[in-house]
Amino acid sequence: MHIGLIGGIGPAATDYYYRRLISAFANRKAPLELTIVHADTPTLLGHLASNDVTGQVAIYMKLTQRLVAAGADCVVVTSIAGHFCIEAFKAVSPLPVVDMIAQVNGAIAQRGFARIGILGTRTVMETRFYGGVSTATLIPPEGQDLTDVHDAYVAMAAAGVVTEAQRTVFNRVSQALLSTGGAEAIMLGGTDLALAFNEGDTPFPLIDCAGIHADAVARLALG
Repeated sequence: MHIGLIGGIGPAATDYYYRRLISAFANRKAPLELTIVHADTPTLLGHLASNDVTGQVAIYMKLTQRLVAAGADCVVVTSIAGHFCIEAFKAVSPLPVVDMIAQVNGAIAQRGFARIGILGTRTVMETRFYGGVSTATLIPPEGQDLTDVHDAYVAMAAAGVVTEAQRTVFNRVSQALLSTGGAEAIMLGGTDLALAFNEGDTPFPLIDCAGIHADAVARLALG
C-alpha cells in the first residue's frame, strides 16, 4: 500500500511519522511506498482558532489530489490539531482517511486507564480530544496552566524544536495533572510533543497519539 502523508503541521511531527514508518517497514523487511505533501502550520492554526472547517478541508482536498496523482492508496493527517475538521474531510476525501481519533480511543481502551491528563493546543485540551475518547475521562489543565501549555505548544510546533522553557512548562503541568488532577497517565495531545517526551525515559505513563496513529498506518499498509 502506498501511504500518503499530509505533513508540515508541524515539521517535527512529520519527521516523527516518517522515521516511525521507516522503522516499522524495515523491521518487516518490506518496501515502504510513501509520498508526503506539505501543509502550512500557521494557516492550520488560524483555521483551528476560527473553526474554519471549510477552509482547512479545501487545503486537505488540494493536497490529497496531489497524493492521488502520486499513486497513494490512503491519506494521513499528521496533526492532532488538524483533526478538528476530520469528519468533514473524511466525507469528501478521494482517498480513505486513517483517522487518529478512533485509533487512540481503541488504544486507551486496551490500556485500561480511567483518568488521563491531556496536553496540546487550547482547542484539543478544551474539547478533550474533540470528544473522541469514550473509554476514559480526559483531564485538561485549568486557568493559566492551560494557556501556558497552549502557548508553548504552538511555538514549539511552528519552530520544530523544543526549548528548555517549553519543556519545563509541559513537565510542570503534567506533574500537576498527575498529583492534584488524579490523572493516571498523560496524553500527548499534539503530535509535536514527541519533541518534549520520550516513552523510554518519562517517569509516568504516556499516551503517545502520534505513535499510536503511525503504528496503525503501518499495520494497515503492511496488511
